[in-house]
Amino acid sequence: MTEHRDPWTAFADRRPGTRPRNAAGETTWFNWTQYPDHGPGPELLGEPRTVLDLGCGSGRNTAHLAVRGARAVGVDFSPVLLGEARERWGDVPGLRFVERDAAGFLAETDERFDAICSVHGAVWFTDPEILLPLVRKRLAPDGLLVFSHEPPIEGCYGAQGTYIRRKNGGPPVPVVRWAHTPEQWRDILARHGFVTVDTRIVEAPDPAYVPTMLVRAAPSPNGATAVVHIPS
Repeated sequence: MTEHRDPWTAFADRRPGTRPRNAAGETTWFNWTQYPDHGPGPELLGEPRTVLDLGCGSGRNTAHLAVRGARAVGVDFSPVLLGEARERWGDVPGLRFVERDAAGFLAETDERFDAICSVHGAVWFTDPEILLPLVRKRLAPDGLLVFSHEPPIEGCYGAQGTYIRRKNGGPPVPVVRWAHTPEQWRDILARHGFVTVDTRIVEAPDPAYVPTMLVRAAPSPNGATAVVHIPS
């Protein structure tokens, strides 16, 4: 059955439930990092009318973008996580969830998006040589790709395999992450028709914990180089 092969169902089983409100009392909010109430928010995406969230999980970030007025689509492979998303956010206007892997959705859709985002999501867990051409095709000419993931361990780059273990036992599920430095991402994105406009490391609230890498890139219609800084 799908749930026995799906690493994100195993992940969902282990993680705590989504909080009903954040520290500011909001019922929807946006986190690029893995730490609650920490780091920048959706302002990194600008003011998009249409947004695609690749690897949306239980949907809170995607719902927040819809609440802000965007037409938002959240794509995820896990039926368990999407079940949670639909149960909690299914009545939010302008919001749609799709059960599909990111590359498959991008290859099949004819929609274009002002912004595509991935928060510790599909950009981290899909071969960029496969994913980025598809992202580029579905991104509006003046759109943005913004994603986050944990920085790579020094000397460990490219495809990195690991296992997600189940909370109550059973066979662990293998998963592959693509680990790249900011400089490597710049080169990879440029090769696929993007200009990497900024990269940034967001330190964890406790410096002893793992920080978050943020990458913000835009299509390059004429091959020119541009620099736009991620706001602090």
